[in-house]
Amino acid sequence: MQIYVNGQKEEVAPNQSLLQWLAASGLRAEGVAVGLNGRVLQPGEDVCFQEGDRIDLVRPMGGGSDEDPLILAGTPLASRLFVGTGKYGDLGVMQETLDAADPGLVTMAVRAIQPGESGPNLLDALDRSRYRLLPNTAGSTTAAQAIYLAQLARVATGTCWIKLEIVGDAQTLWPDTQATLEATRELVAQGFVVLAYTSTDLVAALRLQEAGAAAVMPLAAPIGTGQGLTDWVGIRRILSRLEVPVVVDAGLGLPSEAAAAMEMGAAAVLVNSALAYARRPAAMAKAFRLAVQAGRGAFLAGRMPVRNDAEPSSPMTGIPNPSEKRPS
Repeated sequence: MQIYVNGQKEEVAPNQSLLQWLAASGLRAEGVAVGLNGRVLQPGEDVCFQEGDRIDLVRPMGGGSDEDPLILAGTPLASRLFVGTGKYGDLGVMQETLDAADPGLVTMAVRAIQPGESGPNLLDALDRSRYRLLPNTAGSTTAAQAIYLAQLARVATGTCWIKLEIVGDAQTLWPDTQATLEATRELVAQGFVVLAYTSTDLVAALRLQEAGAAAVMPLAAPIGTGQGLTDWVGIRRILSRLEVPVVVDAGLGLPSEAAAAMEMGAAAVLVNSALAYARRPAAMAKAFRLAVQAGRGAFLAGRMPVRNDAEPSSPMTGIPNPSEKRPS
């Protein structure tokens, strides 16, 4: 029987109980908090596992641990790679890609359907016990339209998390920061957890933070271009000033660019086209996942100072010189 423990697949024996599994895993029940499908179990409470159960195990931990979850709106996310679900040739490829990426958040658009319209349902293709959904307002051109889409998305997906995206220019898909700020204020007032997509403008990012955005998401480059970090200076400026998580979003083309964003201190990155348009989407997803981990590790480790002059790695004294005259 298969369950998910902190987002990872785990095989357990049929009819095995939680306390039996903890004992077999070498974990003491004392000092460990357990969540079962979103419900916090009381100390000593035992339950029998069901197929597909989602188990969250946590314990008190001092600072500096190797475990480094991203805390977003009070919710820990195991992965700092967020991915989109658009542009894939079929749902099977998308599922393989998501499996390889193991993302912290999965984004999706909200679109109209006609009565009686058939076709694959994206939500049916997503393992809801494994992936946290982040519907978006992609395609919106006004604050009112984005707010309406967010309200529809909350009903359709059952989550109050929303990636707020409002287009200000049709050719570049550049975000309308003024409309985004207006919509952020209203959606936060309505109880939404808003992740606001924006430009690399520092003032816009600061205003979105003040408006209550749970995260600010400056673009790396225009959506779908794969141009990479075209304004890394602007992103670094935002990272130096904001207190809420900063997620670099849109325009990344290579894992190295995701690593660079993480090395600068980004909380996470979001990619879609770079995976969907790759020759091997699942392989690219794995590469991005590893790059995000490496970049975050480098940021936590702290890079060496940059110097103008070279500094030898080995001592410059005591080096034999065959042309040196022997003492008489």
